[in-house]
Amino acid sequence: MIDRIQALQGEAQGAIAAASTSAELEELRVRYLGRKAELPQILRGVASLAPEERGAVGKAANQARQALEALIQARTEEMAVGELEQSLLTDRVDVTLPGTPPQPIGRLHVLSATRRELEDIFLGLGFTIMEGPEIETVHYNFDALNHSPTHPARARSDTFYVAQDGASVLAPQDELVLRTHTSPMQVRAMEAHPPPLYVVIPGRVYRRDLDATHTPQFHQIEGLAVDEDITLADLKGTLLSFAKAIFGDERDVRLRPHFFPFTEPSVEVDVSCFHCGGKGFLKDGSRCYLCKGEGWLEILGAGEVDPNVYSHVPTTAANAPGYDPEKVQGFAWGLGVERIAMLKHGIPDLRLPYENDIRFLEQFS
Repeated sequence: MIDRIQALQGEAQGAIAAASTSAELEELRVRYLGRKAELPQILRGVASLAPEERGAVGKAANQARQALEALIQARTEEMAVGELEQSLLTDRVDVTLPGTPPQPIGRLHVLSATRRELEDIFLGLGFTIMEGPEIETVHYNFDALNHSPTHPARARSDTFYVAQDGASVLAPQDELVLRTHTSPMQVRAMEAHPPPLYVVIPGRVYRRDLDATHTPQFHQIEGLAVDEDITLADLKGTLLSFAKAIFGDERDVRLRPHFFPFTEPSVEVDVSCFHCGGKGFLKDGSRCYLCKGEGWLEILGAGEVDPNVYSHVPTTAANAPGYDPEKVQGFAWGLGVERIAMLKHGIPDLRLPYENDIRFLEQFS
């Protein structure tokens, strides 16, 4: 019996050494060590041997089994390394090839596309693009824009204040906030450039709001024009050109009285509804869902620049003399990029563009 065990071990060792693939090794493992193989059968039959033979046969069979298992494991690891190297050589992937199926070329996000479209419109009207800091001082964000010290927007429940590490107690005007609008750039632009001044300022702004029509971060485009003999008629003409460019040639605009701290007079600007043609109802007689039957859509706030704002432009600044309210006038407006995108594309919830759902974003190619 021991001779047979040694013969099986020698036969198996030779076959294992000659195996060239992992599949062959697995076949040999089943042949020599599987449940129906001869060596395991010998081990199971040890109990039926004569007592004086059991110890020697059982020991020899166990040693043979362990030796073969160790040899198969070693050969398997050796082959795995070689097969991996061969696979890397033969299965090399050209990452420059198009995917399967081919993926479409990337596109601008709907908000980025809307912002660029708006910028192009105002560039065509003779305005220059400017950008400003998203972290602003209270001076530029509120004080220079004629906000009273008790204005609700100054509250920490409405505005994100920025902690300044290591700073001692600051004067209120030197505190930092995440800007709540792009309007702080009005005074900054006038400090940097003498009149005449025609600029639009796009950028992100931040407020403590979150619902279907508000998000903590959103985008605005501020407009500012300062020159001699500027009136609300010039503002209306500018915004009418903008409305026709973005919503269609048949649009009209109307101005409604309103209040903003940094404009006087102030107006809310509406554009005639492009979905129902300004009628308030559709061809089937149903009420227009977009304008709620009003025939008008609110798009932005605007007004003549308040003379108090000019007083915050240093008269000693080398680049910004001449902002005397007795000599120059101006108008300003602020519009939400998300608001324009919602109206133009019929987006029902302002949070959708921020959820990065490819099924939603693919609609705006």
